[in-house]
Amino acid sequence: MATNLQFIKQVNATSSAEVKVTDCFSNQYDNYYITFSTSDDSVGTATDMRFLTTGETVDLTSDKDYARHILRANTSFTESTDTSVNFWRGMGEATEQGSGNSLFVFNPNNVSYTFGLGQSAGMNGSNMIGFKWVACAKNTTQYTGFLIKTADGTVLNNLDIFVYGVK
Repeated sequence: MATNLQFIKQVNATSSAEVKVTDCFSNQYDNYYITFSTSDDSVGTATDMRFLTTGETVDLTSDKDYARHILRANTSFTESTDTSVNFWRGMGEATEQGSGNSLFVFNPNNVSYTFGLGQSAGMNGSNMIGFKWVACAKNTTQYTGFLIKTADGTVLNNLDIFVYGVK
């Protein structure tokens, strides 16, 4: 796979329960690289991704699977998986010290399965925490964007999202 990144969109938000990134997936690219970071979140909860279809409609179809490896510095590593849900979990964890996240999304605008692969790092209290994850959306819907939110709906602070097409 080539590694020539083409900037598509940047979205910034402060104190938002969810942030939509619209019109970033198109037929111009098959693969996308997304980074996002948060800072000063007052929660310690997982960050989820949901997909948007035409008209900014959130796809709530329960056809998504994910698996994540949680890498804690102060204890054993653990795994977390789920199937037939309407989100991808594992984009990181919103913590008081913030987090950095990077992910690839493959085929979101094609009539094909959509796959994801990513990693993140942050702090949980005084301990480092990292995530490695894979995911699949088995619906053949063409996605035009996505939204980021916490698993429990609490506010994300100082969220910066960058989307790139991979040529």
